[in-house]
Amino acid sequence: MTKIDNLMKTFPKVGIRPVIDARLGGIRESLEKTTMDMAERVSELISSKLKYPDGSPVQCVISDSTIGRVPEAQLCEEKFVKEGVGLSITVTPCWCYGTETIDMHPTRPKAIWGFNGTERPGAVYLAAALAGHVQKGLPAFSIYGVDVQDIDSTEIPEDVEERLLQFTRSGLVVAQLKGKSYLSIGSVSMGIAGSIVNEGFFQDYLGMRNEYVDMSEVNRRLEHNIFDQEEFQKALVWVKEHCMEGKNRNPERIHKTRQRMDEEWEIVVKMTMICRDLMIGNPVLKENGFGEEALGHNAIAAGFQGQRQWNDYMPNGDFMEALLNSSFDWNGIRNPFIMATENDCLNGVSMLFGYLLTNQAQMFSDVRTYWSPESVKRVTGHTLEGRAANGIIHMINSGSSTLDGTGRQTKDGNPAMKPFWEISQEEVDDCLAATDWPPAMYEYFRGGGYSSHFVTKGGMPVTICRINMVKDLGPVMQIAEGWTVELPEEVHNTLDLRTDPTWPTTWFVPKLNDSKPFKNVYAVMANWGANHCAFSYGHFGHDLITLSSMLRIPVNMHNVEEERIFRPKDWASFGMHEESADYRACNNYGPLY
Repeated sequence: MTKIDNLMKTFPKVGIRPVIDARLGGIRESLEKTTMDMAERVSELISSKLKYPDGSPVQCVISDSTIGRVPEAQLCEEKFVKEGVGLSITVTPCWCYGTETIDMHPTRPKAIWGFNGTERPGAVYLAAALAGHVQKGLPAFSIYGVDVQDIDSTEIPEDVEERLLQFTRSGLVVAQLKGKSYLSIGSVSMGIAGSIVNEGFFQDYLGMRNEYVDMSEVNRRLEHNIFDQEEFQKALVWVKEHCMEGKNRNPERIHKTRQRMDEEWEIVVKMTMICRDLMIGNPVLKENGFGEEALGHNAIAAGFQGQRQWNDYMPNGDFMEALLNSSFDWNGIRNPFIMATENDCLNGVSMLFGYLLTNQAQMFSDVRTYWSPESVKRVTGHTLEGRAANGIIHMINSGSSTLDGTGRQTKDGNPAMKPFWEISQEEVDDCLAATDWPPAMYEYFRGGGYSSHFVTKGGMPVTICRINMVKDLGPVMQIAEGWTVELPEEVHNTLDLRTDPTWPTTWFVPKLNDSKPFKNVYAVMANWGANHCAFSYGHFGHDLITLSSMLRIPVNMHNVEEERIFRPKDWASFGMHEESADYRACNNYGPLY
């Protein structure tokens, strides 16, 4: 059995461009060390603070020399191409020759840090260079510290550090998406618009490929045993030990035999391996004579249609989706896959954005029901309190939600979701213990299978997001930061039993403010643009906004504080109302690719 690695084989690097005043005869010579030291400090900051999806430090590439004129800018560009640089940060403590030294790559995310000093102010170059970027249609991010520093300062101010990292996190996502694939396993599920794969969106906005296989390919591999037989036996032992079968809530007259139930367990385990192999390949298949199948589809994300053509006669994809989306399986702790239920590719991309920004597993949920305080009181007699006092949103889906979403991992003693390299085996065991797997309800899944069932622990800061497509406009992003909350067990049970009680539940409350979509909890539910959302641990809406601007996707709804928002400097040229300017800028520049 070969260890399966779903990580990208190479990761994009961050290019650091030390730009300098080209005037020789005393000026350039006096600034060489200062400028290169500035570049080194940015490189050290990024490598010490940010990690790739495999847990290794983000790598930076610094130009071999300072850049004062066009030939040096070109030598730097040639090095960046050779080294696999995916985004660039230009740094300078002084005036330089603006358009001669800027990064002219048409699609690479780029930022400039102009040192706030008085001796030879980099802010003057920053302004001149950014004007060149605007005039040439090459959006760039402006980084300029609030406080004046001395020319010999070796510190990166806190506000500058924050912007450097925010830009880098989002720029790395752009670079990691390029050239990867979204794999559709099946087609459109039950008329869900997000299942309609828009190739123009993937290719023009994300730089991705689209790959397709019919669900019959999963059946073919099941029937012809096109999977790792040794791994299957290992997986089956692990599943029997760690995956508790839940209560069968189907009418007793349609209960299946124990033999058939066990056969369905075997099928869903095989489906998990098969769909993973479809995404990334598996060298074991080549050893067994299936060389083509061993290649996979280079898929950084995928979706499984399931309903209804598959689920009406075969065990559903809930176990497969839930386990692939988790940070662990029978092979141990690992980074999560991104697998969208019902082939909702737009939610799959939303999950992918969150994953690449945070390195954490992502939840896939229905934004299902708004429960007002009055409704909860009427149905249960309970008065909602604390963060839940203004009402709650019931987020629930048929079982594709990551088991990390149980909230049984911890940070500083509080519920959390974490990158896989921070997760302990004890936390894995707790996530599994908090989850059971009820037989799928016949009314939804006539072919059987098992759905994951858990309740997310309260107290986690989370960010939900969703990309939607608008005719003649294109993609738009919506974001809501908030928290998970817990209800008394009897209250949860009463509300949960009103929908399908075999599915995982998260009770969510958003941060509220004076804007129309966030004036109350009901408004958030009412303004959400689709039936699904993606979410994970932490408040990272500001990074989603930065990423969206890089990809030219306007944000139509968010509750991120103004001081946390960071978009290209060019956006200021499109009007004083920031959100309206976002739409105009995205429309003006068009899709990144």
